[in-house]
Formats: sequence, C-alpha cells, structure tokens
Amino acid sequence: MPTGRVLVIGLDPAKIEGWDPAPVQAAIARGEARFAELGITADMCLLAVDDAAQRAVVDALTSQDYACVVVGGGIRKHEPYLEFFETVVNLVRVHAPGAAIAFNSTPADTADAALRWLRP
Repeated sequence: MPTGRVLVIGLDPAKIEGWDPAPVQAAIARGEARFAELGITADMCLLAVDDAAQRAVVDALTSQDYACVVVGGGIRKHEPYLEFFETVVNLVRVHAPGAAIAFNSTPADTADAALRWLRP
C-alpha cells in the first residue's frame, strides 16, 4: 500500500468563466474516489487564477507534510497559464522540497499520477 499524503493543485471549475463546471466536477469526484479506494489521503487546492491564488498554494503546501504534489492539467496545459504553472511548480520546490511533483492527464487519473511517486 502506498504511503504519504498528496496535495492536488488545480483549477476550480466553478470559478472559470464560460465553462460548464459539472463535467470537471464529476471527474474530480471520480479522482477523489480513486484516492479513497487506494487508501491515500489527498487534499485538494482548487483555485481561481487571481491575486489570491499564490497565497492559497503556499498555505496548502505548508499545512501538511506532503509526499507528492499533483499539478492539474488545467493549470499546465492552457497556454495563457504558463507563467502561473511555472509559479506553482516553483512554490512546490520552495515550500514542499521533499515532495515529488506529478502531473495528471485528467482529474479522474490524479490518484494514478500520484501513485507513480508514492512508495510503500
């Protein structure tokens, strides 16, 4: 059984204009269920890309000792968020230097992304 707490940093689909949040929220719920199925404790840090986002990331990173931080594809794949993505990765390096950094493909496979880095 893998050990270690996971932090998932992603976009809050309810806070993005022009999106129907329901499909993404459903995928996030499937991802959370997968963590539970695997017995992995995972915390979510869902963000709007605004002036409060960096503080929210730092607060989340420093609230627990994380073995792995998964950065979601919404932050990573959307070209206008490139600088924000770089900021998130560097905040992880500074505030959770012992944590592995993983990347998911979809919200539903987030636990599997973390599993690549969690060790028994």
